[in-house]
Amino acid sequence: MDKASALEYINQMFPTEASLSGVEPLMQKIHSEIRHVDAGILAAVRQQSNSRTKAKEDLAAATHAVEELMYKIREIKTKAEQSETMVQEICRDIKKLDFAKKHITTTITALHRLTMLVSAVEQLQIMASKRQYKEAAAQLEAVNQLCSHFEAYRDIPKITELREKFKNIKQILKSHVFSDFSSLGTGKETEETNLLQHLSEACLVVDALEPSVREELVNNFCSRELTSYEQIFEGAELAKLDKTERRYAWIKRRIRTNEEIWRIFPSLWHVPYRLCIQFCKKTRKQLEGILDNVKEKPDVGTLLLALQRTLEFEDELAEKFGGGSSSREIGNEIEEIGKDSNSQSVSDIRKKYERKLAANQGEPEEKDENKDLSVPGAGFNFRGIISSCFEPHLTIYVELEQKTLMENLDKLVQEETWDIEEGSQNNVLSSSMQLFLIIKRSLKRCSALTKNQTLFNLFKVFERILKAYVAKLKARLPKGGVGIVAAATGMDGQIKMSDRDERVICYIINSAEYCRKTSGELAESVSKIIDPQLAAGVDMSAVEEEFSGLITEALMTLVHGLETKFDSEMVTMTRVPWGTLESVGDQSEYVNGINMILTSSIPVLGSLLSPVHFQYFLDKLASSLGPRFYANIFKCKHISETGAQQMLLDTQAVKTILLEIPSLGRQTSGAASYSKFVSREMSKAEALLKVILSPIDSVADTYRALLPEGTPMEFQRILELKGLKKADQQSILDDFNKHGPAITQPSIAPSVVPAAPAPAITNQTVGFIASREDVLTRAAALGRGAATTGFKRFLALTEAAKDRKDGPFRKLFNA
Repeated sequence: MDKASALEYINQMFPTEASLSGVEPLMQKIHSEIRHVDAGILAAVRQQSNSRTKAKEDLAAATHAVEELMYKIREIKTKAEQSETMVQEICRDIKKLDFAKKHITTTITALHRLTMLVSAVEQLQIMASKRQYKEAAAQLEAVNQLCSHFEAYRDIPKITELREKFKNIKQILKSHVFSDFSSLGTGKETEETNLLQHLSEACLVVDALEPSVREELVNNFCSRELTSYEQIFEGAELAKLDKTERRYAWIKRRIRTNEEIWRIFPSLWHVPYRLCIQFCKKTRKQLEGILDNVKEKPDVGTLLLALQRTLEFEDELAEKFGGGSSSREIGNEIEEIGKDSNSQSVSDIRKKYERKLAANQGEPEEKDENKDLSVPGAGFNFRGIISSCFEPHLTIYVELEQKTLMENLDKLVQEETWDIEEGSQNNVLSSSMQLFLIIKRSLKRCSALTKNQTLFNLFKVFERILKAYVAKLKARLPKGGVGIVAAATGMDGQIKMSDRDERVICYIINSAEYCRKTSGELAESVSKIIDPQLAAGVDMSAVEEEFSGLITEALMTLVHGLETKFDSEMVTMTRVPWGTLESVGDQSEYVNGINMILTSSIPVLGSLLSPVHFQYFLDKLASSLGPRFYANIFKCKHISETGAQQMLLDTQAVKTILLEIPSLGRQTSGAASYSKFVSREMSKAEALLKVILSPIDSVADTYRALLPEGTPMEFQRILELKGLKKADQQSILDDFNKHGPAITQPSIAPSVVPAAPAPAITNQTVGFIASREDVLTRAAALGRGAATTGFKRFLALTEAAKDRKDGPFRKLFNA
């Protein structure tokens, strides 16, 4: 307690003078507490002193106990070592006796087995000399087991001698067995009744020998069986392609004839299976030689017939012995190719094969026998082992298929009625569907023969056939057209179309779409069945692009055909005396003519075209008719205020007619975007007429406001339409040029050149510029989404025009 705290405590205890009387009692109390605390401290010190002494005594006792424990452990360890030594001395003699007994037992067993081995080898030698195969087979198993016990004693002379003797005996048995089997198939088995039983027992000996002996015996037997086959079919008479089926008949007859005899072989040897493998390899080698040595191209019918019979034989082997994928389906259409030269033989062979197939289906017992000869999981694929040698020589087949397909295509196009039967739902030409049916049959024929390079080559033929069909459909489109649109799309001269022509174009568009879609499906099907290494090259994108280009060209032809129908109405519009009209009446006759043209054509087109194609057609039509109507106003002569009002009424009527086209065609899916486009295009014509209606003093301002993209040449032409003389025009033009147009670049207003010539403009410079503007506006008539090929052609034409010295294109570059 510090000084401040002490003072505070005293002041608290004695706040007044009167309280000082209690100082003495307080001091006594404090002294009493001090004495009590001192006594407690003294007692604690004494207790701590006593505890230290006791702890030392406990530690000493624990140390003594540990020393006693260590002594006892050492004593126990010593006694254990003494006990172990005593036990070893007791058991030493017993262990020696135990090892001696074990060695004696092993020696007795080895000597007994050695005696058995010597006896067995001697007996086996006697059996081998007497050709007692059944007993020798069992003895071989016993000797092999006995020899396995002496593997560790190979260095002992006696064992080595016995092993060499056993090896010689096995060699003798092998030579005897091979010698006896050499008589199989020579006819002795019919004379000697016990020969087959004897050879069956010899097979037991072969199984007891090394596996290589069995392999050698089976190979020798198969080679000997096929020796006569090689001799027969290597001769000049039968070494021909048209004798191929006789090869397969020979091996099947051989197997069927010797089936009972070959039962001597164990089923696990699979002798017929091995024989067929060697037969296939030899046959392939001989057929390769025949095909390579043919001086001229083989007959297609003969080649395909040989290939088909080979495939059928491979399928029979695969079904009989197993191995390979699912059975190959061979179309009967293959026999129709080249049937003229081999019709009789092919027909006979086919009937024979069908009879045989029916007979096999009626004999379930024979199927059971085939199952006994099957080799499940053998890992050998019979399919293609022979037929693959035909692959390099099937070029003539592909050429024949191409010739046949092209002839069928020409025939289909010649017989095409270019009309659709009543009740048809897809509005596709019959030649399109028939062409793909023919292609599918051709694909089925080829896939039944091969799925390798030949199928890929045939796929390329399909591409060429479809491209040829595109060319024939293009040739059927009406030709003609004028101006830059015609040049860009390949149409020369006006296109005058009848109602039937319009329907034919729609059928061509639908057929092209059907062919484009089906071509992709065809490529997908081929890629699934062809060899995976060739699947990457299966692509019909080029053909699909050809059909897409045909669709675009047909739609542009359709648009241009309608434009041609509008020519007379556009001429009628320019011939109306707009400058002398006295009053505004109903819509003009040319508007009624436009309405009649669209009313007669659009419903038919809407019912035949798909929504996508119809929308494309509408966009092209609007992009052509709207700008053309705008440009046609400039081709009129003087337009009075009343004439401008009448023309404005006609413009609104034409706009209404164009907006009703989707409803007229009963296809309104894209009507919103189409309506916006029509309104934008026709609003230009309305703005032009409003400029013509404006007063002379404000015509320039009105022109800038309503047609901000206008040019001085257009403005000058507007002044001429208003009937101003050149002297009056000059001041207005000077003021217009002084303030300048809103946009200085010349506008490119899409237009189509009308049949009637444009009115002459006295100013030669203006005429040149107007001509240039006219050509540029024609180029823009391709409209929104113009075909890429058409635009490229337009660029090519303009580049070529640079080198010419005259012509309308030359003026573009001289202006």
